[in-house]
Amino acid sequence: MSHHHQAVASPDAHPASVRVGSQRVSHPDRVIDPSTGLTKLDLVRYYESVAELMLPHLQGRPVAQVRGPQGVRGPLFFQRHDAHADDEEAPLKISSADALLAAAQLNVIEFHTGNARFRTADKPDRIVFDLDPGEGAAWSQMQEGARLVRSMLQELGLQAWLKTSGGKGLHVVVPIASRWPADSLRAFSKAVVDHLAKTLPQRFVAKSGPRNRVGKIFIDYLRNGSAATTVAAFSARARPGLGVSIPVAWEQLPELTSGAHWTVQTAGDHLAVEKVDPWADYAGSRQSLGVAAKTLGLKFAPRSRSRA
Repeated sequence: MSHHHQAVASPDAHPASVRVGSQRVSHPDRVIDPSTGLTKLDLVRYYESVAELMLPHLQGRPVAQVRGPQGVRGPLFFQRHDAHADDEEAPLKISSADALLAAAQLNVIEFHTGNARFRTADKPDRIVFDLDPGEGAAWSQMQEGARLVRSMLQELGLQAWLKTSGGKGLHVVVPIASRWPADSLRAFSKAVVDHLAKTLPQRFVAKSGPRNRVGKIFIDYLRNGSAATTVAAFSARARPGLGVSIPVAWEQLPELTSGAHWTVQTAGDHLAVEKVDPWADYAGSRQSLGVAAKTLGLKFAPRSRSRA
């Protein structure tokens, strides 16, 4: 009998918890994505492997989290505030690898960030164009759509950076100087999207709603509202396949096969061989919108210093 007991405690038995970095991971072999068999441990290990790359995208910003205690097929909970803080409205912060892994241990699958940093809370430092394919829109249309958004921004004198969404779409991100309030940026991004939808109506729509979008690309400018968040670079997505949002160079766009081109399973290999960070220049880019806004016929001035 005792021999049989030993077998139960063998290394092959399901462990109650496993250490990943500083974190004890409970229920490590719980399957969170039945379509691939990926487990909670796979996800936590993924976040450990990308923590160094991901933290600069999380630090200093409000973070929102999507928790999936029963995996991607169960109920998903979107959480914006720190439940453990004294102040109920305290935003979630993630400033270390330990905090990232602790969140993953608490079944967080997705991490989203706001457009403004805490220190310039009322003045975002980026604009996000979220390209979302309507039903029947081919992937080649998405690739072309991203190029068209980029070239319009270039005509306005703005450089943009590209990442996969980890879902169906692509994100085109414009880093800017923290000078304008969110409502001005929302007006700016709406003007860009309206212009594209007006000049290329067979390709783009500016209105949401499935009926408007069939075969076309919806560009969501509401990602630039004051409380809006966007899934962060390197975050996984709470959907079958566990796609991840990965920064890419524009030159890589033709090679992409979907918004979930990389997944929790495959991203590590890609990042291990990538020699150059495609977003290397992103952090230092603080672009002015003054000229671009004027070109679009918008009148918005930076808030005057005296009122601050």
